[in-house]
Amino acid sequence: MNKYLLSTVLAIYSSLLPVVLSDNTTMTKHLKVLVSSNDLPASGLKLLQEHFTVVQNRFSYYGDDEKAESEEECLKLVPGCSAIVWASGHPITDELLDKAGPNLKIVATTSAGYNHCNVEGLKARGIKLTNTPGVLSAAVAEIAVTLMLVTARRFPEWLQQVDSGKWVNGLDKFLGKDIRGSTVGIVGFGGIGQATAKRLAGFEVARIIYSGHREKPEGKVLGAEFVSQDDLLKNSDFVVLAAPLTDQTRHMINQTTLAKMKKNAIIINVGRGDLIDQEALYEALKNKDIYAAGLDVTTPEPLPPDHKLLKLSNVFVTPHIGSGTERTRNEMSILAATNVINALTGKPLVTPVLP
Repeated sequence: MNKYLLSTVLAIYSSLLPVVLSDNTTMTKHLKVLVSSNDLPASGLKLLQEHFTVVQNRFSYYGDDEKAESEEECLKLVPGCSAIVWASGHPITDELLDKAGPNLKIVATTSAGYNHCNVEGLKARGIKLTNTPGVLSAAVAEIAVTLMLVTARRFPEWLQQVDSGKWVNGLDKFLGKDIRGSTVGIVGFGGIGQATAKRLAGFEVARIIYSGHREKPEGKVLGAEFVSQDDLLKNSDFVVLAAPLTDQTRHMINQTTLAKMKKNAIIINVGRGDLIDQEALYEALKNKDIYAAGLDVTTPEPLPPDHKLLKLSNVFVTPHIGSGTERTRNEMSILAATNVINALTGKPLVTPVLP
């Protein structure tokens, strides 16, 4: 190539270079991103597809129906991926991370909790982890308050009457409990706990108390008082579990802690199923040691239809629907996608767990 031709080529290339470098889409399209389930909301999926080559599991990675197929599909698709959007409650295995190989830079889970994300495995491999806190707090708090109402007003028993067609009327029949004038204890005063406290403002509760690692300034703003966990259990009419699952919080509600609660206490779990020793909970509910329980999370999930907890009339279970609104799931999807985009284009993570 003569000097003139070479200089011309270099001039053309130099003129194009700023354009190419400013176009993140062009620069990142060769990067592959795995979406672990077939039902990630389109809002987040579209964002990912604009920037990367997206490979998506053909199966839904929730529950046990398609678990084997989903696992196999992810193992097949993950080699060479730079990112994984983990839209599943199933654990991330070492096998999956090994199959991904050295290109894997980030896992973005579409959940606030990340106990299922193999944190130690990710840390050992130097892989970033993000979650989606904050955007789901309002929706989960709404479910917490709903479960308070449903259990306090004995919906399971009323619904049985509707199903049977035999309604029991009377001024002293199947009377429930008031939220008005009650003490509500919130275990874990993060985004969900605080959002729950906000939503209780109109219910004329007498007192909101909370426990956790430390007192939080948001508590004073919301009129909530920081107490020890023992004091919370002893004094609360409603105990709302909104804590993350860790080695320290696993089975925090057990035979010993249940024995500290009031006979008329109602326990609500919108955190993780393993916050509660369900065997101990069953015994306490069966023996009327506490009044009722409302559970949006259980162990396992789904709870088998013949599980003994479901035989009790003072238990109400929903199938982990805390974040299940269109707006919330779209915001979770977009946040997870944004974390991936930022990680792979050198920008700060929005919600880092392992930065």
